[in-house]
Amino acid sequence: MRTEPSGVPEPDLRHHGDAEVRDDGAGLVDLAVNVRADTPPRWLREEIAGSLSSLAAYPDGRAARAAVAARHGLPVERVLLTAGAAEAFVLLARALKVRRPVVVHPQFTEPEAALRDAGHSVDRVLLRERDGFRLDPSAVPEDADLVVIGNPTNPTSVLHPAGTVAGLARPGRTLVVDEAFMDAVPGEREALAGRTDVPGLVVLRSLTKTWGLAGLRIGYVLAAPEIIAELERAQPLWPVSTPALAAARACVTPRALAEAGHAAHRIAGDRAHLVAGLTALAAHGVRVVGPARGPFVLVRVPEAAEVRHRLRDLGYAVRRGDTFPGLDQDWIRLAVRDRTTADGFLKALSAVLGAPVSPPREAAP
Repeated sequence: MRTEPSGVPEPDLRHHGDAEVRDDGAGLVDLAVNVRADTPPRWLREEIAGSLSSLAAYPDGRAARAAVAARHGLPVERVLLTAGAAEAFVLLARALKVRRPVVVHPQFTEPEAALRDAGHSVDRVLLRERDGFRLDPSAVPEDADLVVIGNPTNPTSVLHPAGTVAGLARPGRTLVVDEAFMDAVPGEREALAGRTDVPGLVVLRSLTKTWGLAGLRIGYVLAAPEIIAELERAQPLWPVSTPALAAARACVTPRALAEAGHAAHRIAGDRAHLVAGLTALAAHGVRVVGPARGPFVLVRVPEAAEVRHRLRDLGYAVRRGDTFPGLDQDWIRLAVRDRTTADGFLKALSAVLGAPVSPPREAAP
């Protein structure tokens, strides 16, 4: 089940959006990386800076762990702080004893890469474009004892119903749900974080996307105490730095949650603006996967590789899509930015496609 369609090379699972703006990407408008623009905010930078006087001491994660637990209404035994979600995938791959892991694609590729690196043979369930990349639970093998899915999913921006995702749970199965972008969804609807009634549920959260902390590396795992204990045994000592712990405490305060909620609504409006502009280019072969619910959109564009290169010449970096299993070279992913940035990008894309430039029509979020 890990095979790709005939003629499609095996995707590069280690390629990520930051590769589009490294090295020769100086000066490009970044639509490739899904970190919210203009972050971290000043108050958060000040919180992090205030922790620097404590660097001589070893990190103490108890207060941050308790703060995250309280944010989700959980006991601390159900929380593990990690150096970003990427570390959590490595811990899961190394610590859990599984026979048949399955990753639902297209999605963030690090879970599969980590499982492979740990010596596992990984099966893929490829969601289909004709179904809008929506989850088909019947496609997941019944004997899979580890299932990984993103919600909302990177790169498709599909938000799967919580009930459908939870329905994948089985006795003897670990269900890993990557909710790294859930705080960009207004009201966090369809979230499973905080649920204790789903057997084998493991929820991963990242604080790097919404708060602009990719360089700091902070995230966490929510799961049953016995799973948390297994993952914690696989962690090195002091895995999360003192500044990252300060950020974790700050990002789960009522003030921060309210700010993230406002940002989620703003992103929804900006995304609708971008999607309207892209939809206006349908006659030129542009197709947006919808309804998009994350802070990014997946777009099919004819000859996307050439389009990406020409967009770079015009000052815009976008994320190639063919490194995600289940997608080919005609896909790109675009991070949602403010409307002025989106209009500049749409003008550049129109020029590349030879389309007349017109203001995008507004659409409801």
